[in-house]
Amino acid sequence: MIDFTNGSVFKLTACDPGELVPQVAPFLIQGEQVIFGFRSVRDFVVFTNKRLMAVNVQGLTGSKTDFTTLPYNKIQAFSVETAGSFDRDTELDLWFSGLGQIRLEFKRNVDIRQLSQMIANYVL
Repeated sequence: MIDFTNGSVFKLTACDPGELVPQVAPFLIQGEQVIFGFRSVRDFVVFTNKRLMAVNVQGLTGSKTDFTTLPYNKIQAFSVETAGSFDRDTELDLWFSGLGQIRLEFKRNVDIRQLSQMIANYVL
């Protein structure tokens, strides 16, 4: 499982979700669609209409990959922090039943409000 306590792993930048679909397609269920995609250097996170999937590429060659699924129906609460004048990064905190808090940090230019609305639609 991915170590979500290491914030530097998840300093994410928005990317075209279509770029990530081929890598997660074997794990998607019928009717599941990738809505948002965010990437760091090698790792990435996708938000589907059913779950959040964090993908951790491991090793020097990247041949070993960890896919962690966090279903929306296990989210008990969530919080967003928008960018400010000096701190341009945004944050998303999610509290999952049986797992605890997960924090994802996003670089500037990520529309955290749009992501928050999507999560609210599936959680509330």
